[in-house]
Amino acid sequence: MMKKLLSILLVVALAIGMLSACATNTSSSTDVAAPAETSAASTSTTAAPEEKVVLKLGIYPADTDEAAIEAMEGVITRFNETHPNVEVERAYYKYATDNIAPMAEAGTLPTIFESWFTEPQKLIRAGYVRDITDLLEARGWLDLITPAIRSLLSDADGKVYGIPRDAYALGLMCNVELFEEAGLTNPDGTIQYPKTWEELAQTGKKIKDATGSSGFVLLAGEDLGADGWHFSNIAWAYGAKLVTDNGDGTYTPNLNSKEVVDAMEMVKSLKWTYDILTPDPFSEGWATGFTQIGTGAAAMYIGANDAVEQPTANNGLPVDKLSLVPIPAGPGGQYSLSGGTPYMFAANATDAEVNAALDFLVAFGKAPVVDESTVESLRAQAATKLERGVPNIQRFPCWTSPEIQAAEDAVLAEYTNVNANLYADYFAAVSTAGNLHTEEPGDTQAMYKELGKVIQAVLLDENSDVQALLDTAQANYIAILQEEGILGK
Repeated sequence: MMKKLLSILLVVALAIGMLSACATNTSSSTDVAAPAETSAASTSTTAAPEEKVVLKLGIYPADTDEAAIEAMEGVITRFNETHPNVEVERAYYKYATDNIAPMAEAGTLPTIFESWFTEPQKLIRAGYVRDITDLLEARGWLDLITPAIRSLLSDADGKVYGIPRDAYALGLMCNVELFEEAGLTNPDGTIQYPKTWEELAQTGKKIKDATGSSGFVLLAGEDLGADGWHFSNIAWAYGAKLVTDNGDGTYTPNLNSKEVVDAMEMVKSLKWTYDILTPDPFSEGWATGFTQIGTGAAAMYIGANDAVEQPTANNGLPVDKLSLVPIPAGPGGQYSLSGGTPYMFAANATDAEVNAALDFLVAFGKAPVVDESTVESLRAQAATKLERGVPNIQRFPCWTSPEIQAAEDAVLAEYTNVNANLYADYFAAVSTAGNLHTEEPGDTQAMYKELGKVIQAVLLDENSDVQALLDTAQANYIAILQEEGILGK
């Protein structure tokens, strides 16, 4: 089967030309596969230098993830077969806004590490990461990065400081079993999902009345960043422009506009008018939302294509009982928040160290390269998903390469385990021009936390004054931007 698959891919590659491209959420054992040895014919891998190089691998798995560690060790073994001069230092690093500065200033950041797409501009301005433009150009990778993602990783002069690990777009995750129990399914097995936020409230009530399970999981827990992150997508649907980028490195917030007030009133109604939320929204965080969906305690939750293993393999929902549909629209339109995870490189990393890291990504199957190693990695990941009960669905592209898309499609066809119609409308929506919305500029995480405080307040008090709460959030965020020296005049 392997030879047959490679033959097919070779024909496809010759027909469409030799280009190259990417991957999708959260690091997990299903994302980590031990690929075969990288093909010597690959022109995207630099020749191994003679000098000894220490690669401080910040993308090494956490010590609690035994399966991922085992797989990563296989990658390291294969990598060292072609790069015996590179000493791989296992240096697991979990990015956080409160630990990046001291590590960068002390020069102790790993050679390569992951962050979020909201962070590169801050890291670039602070001088914590290095320009890798020339190294990418030498490999032919530079122009393969999806333009919208490349802009997030570039400075004002167009210099590039990272590459994408994966990307995502938010949608609405639905527990198909609860929709079936409430009589909200179609003959082809798909569900009658809500198209607008008003419909979501009504659908959630129907499901709660019919099944006793909550209609919707709203985040209002201690992770205020996640709370505000989800809410921003609701705000855009109501026509909000949360932050204005002034084009000169400064930003003007609009957290208390009429559109934001309307969106927050909708959130408030989910609790006090429709009563479809989980019993304790203040205990809900990013991970618990998937638990509620996976266990059948709730029917709907905002989630993305890169997190389908969370409600299924991690929380018990049968692989064929999860559906991912477009996020609901509002009077301002339908948008899906798009983001992801970039690989960034420490400011003090040498060319040899960065090139070693980029070569490692080739061996890891996370680079815009299609060879035997890439295909074997894709097949291993797909096989692992079958074993674990994770939906095998297409990935969200972050590189522009027909070649790697053809490779992914061929593997997906071989390892499919779900009704593709349960995901078709989602992928159609996020592929439609104008439907994707990148995260707001400025200090995005700080903005999310201010909005999260308001969400908590409106769920605590039925008589809360939404406008007054958002006025306070606006004032607080203005003060934060002012202190950082990036507030617009």
